[in-house]
Amino acid sequence: MPRRSFDDPEREVLRLAALEHIRQYGDPVLRTPAERVEVFDDTLGEEARFMAQIMEDGHGCGLAAPQVGRLRRLIVIRPDDEGPTHALVNPEVISHSDDEEICSEGCLSVGEVTVDVSRPLAIRIRAQDLSGTQFEADLEGFPARVVQHEIDHLDGILILDRASADDRRAALAELRDSLIPSI
Repeated sequence: MPRRSFDDPEREVLRLAALEHIRQYGDPVLRTPAERVEVFDDTLGEEARFMAQIMEDGHGCGLAAPQVGRLRRLIVIRPDDEGPTHALVNPEVISHSDDEEICSEGCLSVGEVTVDVSRPLAIRIRAQDLSGTQFEADLEGFPARVVQHEIDHLDGILILDRASADDRRAALAELRDSLIPSI
């Protein structure tokens, strides 16, 4: 999920370089469900650090391993600009509130497009940390939205799949127009 844009030219160079590592809409890996992580080693930690850097440079607040071409159930999130980055391994939503909220969401894998997405306001997740220790956590508001968005990536689901038919058509037209150079 993207955070916000910056006017700083140096940050823009970093953002564009980061986006080179992120798979974009149309790449089949984004539609392929990721496999559970079974091995908790230094490589997993290195991958999480790499993803966290790409997320930060790309101005994101979350990133899933499939977005960088890895079909593993690993996400990194930093929903608060001032807060730490968290790596969640094999995350799953185990319960959610009945109350939902519709908010505009973007995605580092779908360009500058945003669509309205309805999601539960509060969730309880089960995940593992980078050493394999299982934990549960209650999330609400924006952090809950970010985690749900990234877990969708692990299941091959994009924000376009959660948008209304009209929003999806408009977003696909915007994507198409951004890929076809004007004459």
